[in-house]
Amino acid sequence: MRFDLVDLRLFLLVAERGSITHGAELAGLALASASARIKGMEERLGAPLLERRRRGVVPTAAGQALLHHARAVQNQIEAMAGDLGAYATGLRARVRLQANTAATSELLPEILPAFLVAHPQIDIDLDERPSHVIAEAVASGAADLGIAATWAGLSHLEQKPFFIDRLVVIAARNWSGLEGRTVSLAGVLGESFVGLSTGHALQEHITRQAARLGGHLHVRIRVPGLDNVCRLVAQGAGIAIVPQSAARRSARTLRSLRLTDDWATRQLNLCARRFDELTPQAKLLAAALV
Repeated sequence: MRFDLVDLRLFLLVAERGSITHGAELAGLALASASARIKGMEERLGAPLLERRRRGVVPTAAGQALLHHARAVQNQIEAMAGDLGAYATGLRARVRLQANTAATSELLPEILPAFLVAHPQIDIDLDERPSHVIAEAVASGAADLGIAATWAGLSHLEQKPFFIDRLVVIAARNWSGLEGRTVSLAGVLGESFVGLSTGHALQEHITRQAARLGGHLHVRIRVPGLDNVCRLVAQGAGIAIVPQSAARRSARTLRSLRLTDDWATRQLNLCARRFDELTPQAKLLAAALV
C-alpha cells in the first residue's frame, strides 16, 4: 500500500465532511480527481474505505482504521511545521478550532483578528459545531482545540474556562402572549419561531431540548446568522432563542426574557486532549483564547 500525503489529507477531509464533493473542494482537487484517488486507495487496499449513501459517505471499518492513522499523520505534520517554524521563513502552520454558535458568532470575531495579525504564519480552520460533536472531535484528534459547553461531557479532556453563555427568548416589542421577564422553553413551545439554518449548532441544541420535553418548535422561517434572526423577530415574524449578547445588540427593537431552563446557562470551556502536547501554534492560540 502506498498512500501519499495528498491521499491521506483528502480521505481525512472526505470522512470528516461526509462528502466527497466537499472534501475535494477543501483539498483543492477536482471532484473527478478526488474520486479517482479514493478509488485507487480502495483498489490498493483491496477493501472499500467509504460506504456510499444517499446523503453522503461514511467510513467503513477499514475506513475508520485509516482515519485514525490519517489524523495521526496530520497531527505529526502540524507538529513538524511548528517545530521548524522558528527556523524556516514562510513556513505556515494550521490550527483546527471547533466552537459552538455563541463562541463563533459573538466572541471569536473579537479575538481572532488580532491573533491572525500578530501571527501571520498561522492559519486557523474554524468550524461551528454542536458542543457534543466538538467534544468528540477533540478527543479523536479531528480538532486541536474546542470551545464547548460543559454539559456535553468534557471530563475526558483538559479544560480551561472561556465564557458563561446565557440564552434568552426574544420577541418584538408589540408581541402578545409573553409577559414578565422570565420564561421556560415549555412555556413558549406553542409560539411561532424564527430559526437558524438547518444543521446550525445552536438550532440543533434547542431542537433537542424541545424533543426532551415531548414537543417540537414551529419554525416559520430559517435564516443564516443571529443578526438576521433578530431582524425578523423585531419585525414580528416570530420569537427566537439566541445568546444574550446577540439580543443586547438589538435591544432597542426587541424584548428579551431570561430562559429559566438549566441548560440555558452554559459554561463554555476551551478544551484539548492535552494542552502541553499541542503544537507551538495551537499553544499560542490557546493562550490568546483564555
